[in-house]
Amino acid sequence: MPPLFTSDEIFAATGGRAANPGVKAVGSISIDSRELGPDALFVAIKGDRFDGHDFVHTALANGAVAALISDPNVNGDRCILVPDALEGLRDLAKAARARNAGKIVAVTGSVGKTTTKEAIRTVFEAAGRTHASIKSFNNHWGVPLMLARMPAATQFGVFEMGMSAPMEIEPLARLVRPHIAVITTIAPAHLEAFGRIEGIADAKAEIFRGIEPGGTAVLNADHAQIGQLLASAAAAGVANVVTYGFAEGSDWRVIELVSDGDESRAKVGHGGTIYDLIINVPGRHMVANGVAALAVASLAGIDPALAISALAGFGAQAGRGLKTRLGDPAKPLLLIDESYNANTASMVAALDVLAATVASGGRKVVVLGDMLELGPQSSQLHAGLADAVIASGAERIYLVGNHIAALAEALGARVTAHTHTAQEMHGVILNDLAYGDAVMVKGSNGVKLAGIVDAIRNKFK
Repeated sequence: MPPLFTSDEIFAATGGRAANPGVKAVGSISIDSRELGPDALFVAIKGDRFDGHDFVHTALANGAVAALISDPNVNGDRCILVPDALEGLRDLAKAARARNAGKIVAVTGSVGKTTTKEAIRTVFEAAGRTHASIKSFNNHWGVPLMLARMPAATQFGVFEMGMSAPMEIEPLARLVRPHIAVITTIAPAHLEAFGRIEGIADAKAEIFRGIEPGGTAVLNADHAQIGQLLASAAAAGVANVVTYGFAEGSDWRVIELVSDGDESRAKVGHGGTIYDLIINVPGRHMVANGVAALAVASLAGIDPALAISALAGFGAQAGRGLKTRLGDPAKPLLLIDESYNANTASMVAALDVLAATVASGGRKVVVLGDMLELGPQSSQLHAGLADAVIASGAERIYLVGNHIAALAEALGARVTAHTHTAQEMHGVILNDLAYGDAVMVKGSNGVKLAGIVDAIRNKFK
């Protein structure tokens, strides 16, 4: 396998200098001294909590072949000095993008961006050499890191972009320069920074400013801000727009859906053709994510039949709807892990999935945590979930956090227990669950409900 970058390419891209770098090439790039790929270049960026320069010698001792640094006081014969290590990483990202001739996709949205990115990755991998963002590496350091890691021979690349404030997505989009930019949906999230949902739509629309000339915007039409996004795309000079979803008039429209406890089957209309789409996960929102991948595949020149075949094996990821049956297959405990993130749209979507879920001889149980960063509307938005919780059919309702107290008040005596922290909830929920139950766990990542998921797995495995 050819190297990711030669030392000469690193010097040319970053303007770095080294008296004796002691390395001819690197095969991977890392910003974590504990997670180093083969022949890694360690980039010593300064974060909010840590300074990578404190770990340069550890990284080199752990197998990194070189380090990109901006502190001249760090001594090492395999160090490459640049004015700013994060800017150096961005320079490598620009170089990786400039040399690539593949089809590049960027994905953002308030809900479903990671799952949609994974659905697109699944399709791309069936069609050719693919590079994709891992985990949720979607911010000011995650995107350049993922782009810098892209091999020169990549045929398809897909990158996730997130934001928590205005003017965060535009520089990422201009770095990635996607041929196709996807916005999954607009929903109340990070309202502390925006105040109004229209501000969120404007921030997501920043992705249009990075689209390559002649590129395409792919937009979910199933939300009230679709008109605003269409206007923003036109203002940014994006002439090609493709819509998808359940809304009438969508270019890729779901015209029939059957979703049960384990899969979704949909008929999708496009250009006079009806496609039968099956994905290995239930939920209206998951089908929309799959249709986005189908639309992107078509724009990327991939046969829809190949895309549909690949999506048949696509399922939910840990923290984002992953279902696990624990214990005796005849009467398992069904665990639905939605612990990674939450806002009002994803909460309602997850509760819809729970409503369609059958507990095999037990009860429906739900553990809900705070939705964070909702600003002054937080109490109202939490209380507004009451109808969806009731409609889910949950017989036992556990709530975790301070903001969710508004939902506890709205539900009244229906609430089984309410604690302020996830740690306090551990013993409560574990003592109540039994084989045969179906339990969904969902909340913002900062509430740390993943610990409850792990505790349930450990007890009932």
